[in-house]
Amino acid sequence: MMKKPGNQNRSILPLTLQDVSYEKNHSLLLGKVNLILESGPRTIILGPNGAGKSLLMRICHGILEPTAGTVDWSIPNAIRYQSMVFQRPMLLQRNVAANIDYVLRLRSMQKKERRLRTIEAMEMTGITYLKNTQAYSLSAGEQQRLALARAWATKPEAMFLDEPTANLDPTATHEVENIILDIHKSGTKIIMSTHDMAQAQRIATEVIFLHKGNILERAPVKMFFQNPVSLEAKQFLQGKLLWG
Repeated sequence: MMKKPGNQNRSILPLTLQDVSYEKNHSLLLGKVNLILESGPRTIILGPNGAGKSLLMRICHGILEPTAGTVDWSIPNAIRYQSMVFQRPMLLQRNVAANIDYVLRLRSMQKKERRLRTIEAMEMTGITYLKNTQAYSLSAGEQQRLALARAWATKPEAMFLDEPTANLDPTATHEVENIILDIHKSGTKIIMSTHDMAQAQRIATEVIFLHKGNILERAPVKMFFQNPVSLEAKQFLQGKLLWG
């Protein structure tokens, strides 16, 4: 288990969502979500396109405020101890090493510690050889590995991954999935969204199935795929088209 950053002695987990909903233009996009996310298992939020997976992740991370309900971490200022990686990486117009160093400078980290963290993050994600390469000249897979390196460099206790391989080819997907598993082994809680059933089976410890903004079931990965409870989950696993 990685050391907790700074002077943090308590875990930021569990994260508790109580009666969380999100409405936009009089349309309910997320409805009455009650959820507790604890340290340990790799949690995959699975569901069809439009189910509300990205919306739920952004509310959990704190990018969006719910229109109703509460989102509570176990300590104040938990944003400092969690991170998020998006489907399309948000990179800076500078080289790979400088992208990582930038987020560490935002944490007021000393230069020597920033250098060590940057090297460690590049080694973790296999991009050391790209350290002087401009971020926007990287391939899609390399950009996502950089995004993971930057997110992990702060040593977060929880990391949200919003469909991180949706735009990648099979080789890059394999590389990113291995990095995600390594990040989990380092002690970071993984919460990841996907609509890819095979990927969920490769990565998940537990599955949360989301449909039309509602959590229909939550189960250990083997139980979910062998014996889903809801009709919608059964149809999804059968490959039938579901929207939202």
